[in-house]
Amino acid sequence: MIHIVFNEADAKVLSQAIELDESLQGKIIHFNDDYSVGPIENIYTEEGIDIRNKWWQTILSSGDFENKLTAHQQNDNTIVQELVQLMNEDENQTLWVWAAQNTHDVSGYYWILPYLKEFQGRVQILYLNNLPFINEKGNIFYPITLNEIPAKEFLKAKKLARDITLSEFEVDPDEWTKLCTENKGIRILEGGKKIAQYDYDYFDSELKKYIMPDWQKGNKIIHNFLSKAKQTTSEAYLLWRLKEFIANNLYDVQGKIGNMKDFEIKYHSKEA
Repeated sequence: MIHIVFNEADAKVLSQAIELDESLQGKIIHFNDDYSVGPIENIYTEEGIDIRNKWWQTILSSGDFENKLTAHQQNDNTIVQELVQLMNEDENQTLWVWAAQNTHDVSGYYWILPYLKEFQGRVQILYLNNLPFINEKGNIFYPITLNEIPAKEFLKAKKLARDITLSEFEVDPDEWTKLCTENKGIRILEGGKKIAQYDYDYFDSELKKYIMPDWQKGNKIIHNFLSKAKQTTSEAYLLWRLKEFIANNLYDVQGKIGNMKDFEIKYHSKEA
């Protein structure tokens, strides 16, 4: 059995779950990219892949997430080709795709689907769509990400595994192709597997609400946004947007414009 996840933190908790249940034993593969943001036109071609890699270099450089550049350079396309090889070498090999109700996972599902079509009947999905689980305190909650689920609760989640149908292999890639053709910067999950696309400044107006007349460190602004906004994205993306605000002289700034804790932002003095 091979398990697919789209987040490193998800891989860690799934590994803990496997230790609790031998029936889940298998190889865990996680993909590095976040397909909910960035350019996706011609994403299956060398040109499209190169454009995307260069975009990520811009987003991740000179900040807290620069160390993730190495992971992005380990191209997902290389990883997926190794996955396809594993499936071809053993016709009894099965594959489980894990996804929660968030745009990161669903975008990853859409991206990988064309590679898996030839293995229809051996590929299952565990889509935790608006399903209740029990947290560490014994309370019922609805997880947005897989890593929110305690490892022991994954034992219940495995019962949700079902085949990705032939119809899904036919229809869902068409939806992804449409999104790739539109090629906007932000993808937002509207429910189920329905994704809408928006421009790169989609989060800007909400992020600006957390910039105040007094100095605040970048990490405080980002964390306030993540804890309160209804639609969120990665810290790396939000840090890039803050730096774009600064580059366009929208706010006063002091400190080194690098890591989130290295600089502070506030309204222009004349606006305070």
